[in-house]
Amino acid sequence: MIILIVVVFAILGFVVSSRLKSKFKKYSQTALEANLSGAEIAKLMLADHNIHDVQVLSVEGQLTDHYNPMNRTVNLSPDVYYGRNAAAAAVAAHECGHAVQHAKNYAWLNLRSTLVPIQNISGKILNVVLIASLFGGFALGLPVPLIGYIVVGSYSVMTLFTLVTLPVEFDASNRALTWVQNRNIVTASEYAMSKDALKWAAMTYVVAALASLATLAYYIFVFFGNRD
Repeated sequence: MIILIVVVFAILGFVVSSRLKSKFKKYSQTALEANLSGAEIAKLMLADHNIHDVQVLSVEGQLTDHYNPMNRTVNLSPDVYYGRNAAAAAVAAHECGHAVQHAKNYAWLNLRSTLVPIQNISGKILNVVLIASLFGGFALGLPVPLIGYIVVGSYSVMTLFTLVTLPVEFDASNRALTWVQNRNIVTASEYAMSKDALKWAAMTYVVAALASLATLAYYIFVFFGNRD
């Protein structure tokens, strides 16, 4: 059953990821009438929100764009940082949307940040328990019910993290799209492209959340489903 879950969501994830890359490639070929680069858009959006302590940096890779709340940096891949197209505008504004969330003390972002270290620990515990269970049944010497609670508890934290990520990402996109439209960064057609690109980016998080929920349900059934 777990293999089926993994395969189904791996295929679904591949389809969504391929679609996302296709959209970004397509929209990267449409030059902005405003002729602004992703870096310029990011800096402008930050300034418009009175955020002056966040740096906009270029980082290596493709689709590696992210906001780092620890050192307060908006990190853009070269294609976005230097790009002057609808895709670059969408991504740059989206990542700045996270910076705006941080500045405004957005509750969902705060919750996700709080969950990061807990999720990391839960992931390590889960890996140890699952690997140990493959060698000699339950090599840790723990009773089966306790192992079930550990596995389900750990995966519950990881699933909660994926669910909390959804409003964070959707809100950042909404902030980005509202700003680029009101600031006349994009034309009507460019806005439609930016919105579509961010929609497919958000779908990757939706797939991750669904996969996590399905896996959690499987573990709950395995450890507790056969009880009277």
